[in-house]
Amino acid sequence: MPSFPVLLVEDKDSLRAMLRHALEAQGHTVCEARDEPEAVQQIRQARPAVVLTDLKLPNGDGFGVLRAAKEFDPELPVVVMTAYASIQDAVTAMKEGAVDFLAKPVDPDHLLLMVERAIAQRRMLTEYFLLKEELAERRGAPRIIGEDPKLRQVSQQLHRAAATDTTVLLEGESGTGKELFARALHVLSPRADGPFVAINCAAIPETLLETELFGHEKGAFTGAAARKPGRFELAHRGTLFLDEIGDLPLGLQSKILRALEEKRFERVGGTASLHVDVRVVAATNRNLKVAVGARQFREDLYFRLSVFPITIPPLRERSNDVPILARHFVEKFCRDLNKKVLHLAPAALDELCTYAWPGNVRELQNCIERAVILCDGDTIHTRHLNLSFRPGSTPAPVSPWDQIDLSGTLMDATRRVTSEVERRKVEQAMRDAAGNRQRAAEQLQISYKTLVSKLREFGITEG
Repeated sequence: MPSFPVLLVEDKDSLRAMLRHALEAQGHTVCEARDEPEAVQQIRQARPAVVLTDLKLPNGDGFGVLRAAKEFDPELPVVVMTAYASIQDAVTAMKEGAVDFLAKPVDPDHLLLMVERAIAQRRMLTEYFLLKEELAERRGAPRIIGEDPKLRQVSQQLHRAAATDTTVLLEGESGTGKELFARALHVLSPRADGPFVAINCAAIPETLLETELFGHEKGAFTGAAARKPGRFELAHRGTLFLDEIGDLPLGLQSKILRALEEKRFERVGGTASLHVDVRVVAATNRNLKVAVGARQFREDLYFRLSVFPITIPPLRERSNDVPILARHFVEKFCRDLNKKVLHLAPAALDELCTYAWPGNVRELQNCIERAVILCDGDTIHTRHLNLSFRPGSTPAPVSPWDQIDLSGTLMDATRRVTSEVERRKVEQAMRDAAGNRQRAAEQLQISYKTLVSKLREFGITEG
């Protein structure tokens, strides 16, 4: 019997009962829902292997069920049911991610065949990912710890991107593990036998960054006693990881863009054009769309870097992974420090789970390392954690003005704030207008031409 059930979403009791009996007769476990809210709850609780949903529901519709299923797990197969007169709706659902559709009245044999096929495809995909991860671990890929659906989605995106040679942009807060994901992407890719070269664009002075990236010729400047290859050369036939790409100086961005597009560059002080075969992975904790709007980041470079964007969720959005990560780090540091800490006290685990983790996984790792060092027995207690926030305490209110970048001149700060307000307002109007540009322009009381210009300026692809 399958480990995960078939979710059946149908408001007509008689049809739902008939389909349930047909599925159970073939050994399937079935969970039921009568409308979209019930279906969304079942998706989260039962974690079905396949979703079978009617498009017409009394509360919500099958499109909402489809979107909820894909948000929970992009690989969750969804089959839609519809009347013959609404076949076009089923075609639309397939364009949105449904694997197939059934026309009513439903043929039970056809239904069973379709469900078996969807489950088999899902099983094959899961086995493919597991085998690929096992191979990658044998080749030294870092382990990505966690079971949260958001993390699983990132992992699936990572596997898809790894199979290509496209540029990947990893977005996420500081401490979420962007370099870990970049290294995993490299090891999962066909370039795994090549070098993985990383550079932090924010950690190197602007005057030195160009030579670090592109190298220099002998005599290019005072102190250049010999030719030095840059990171682009060192990453030939491998992966170049550009961390904190949002801090790249404007003057260097055009040269980076050329190197990405043409795979060619010159060393500092050189005239020969060098060709490299490099796959670039970039990472940032900044909102590059806002930086583009504020003229702090080149729009053409942003579009070139964000061919395949992957957003890594902060730890507070996957709190169920905190105990898993904590135990993993306890085992790791016990091995590293040759200590025999066996477990976390329930109170300590509760405190870890209620903490906000502003520093994300990096902060949790540091916290556990410190706790293992301080622990003088076989159990980590709350006194060993030394967290700045305690459950039940009320954090100081944060002023929204503290979140605004006021650096630079008055004109710079004003332009930055105005640009962000414009971007958010345009995005809101496009959502309210369901992607209809003409309606959004009317709502904003601007011309259609101006709206199109704003969409292009802010990199908004809706509509």
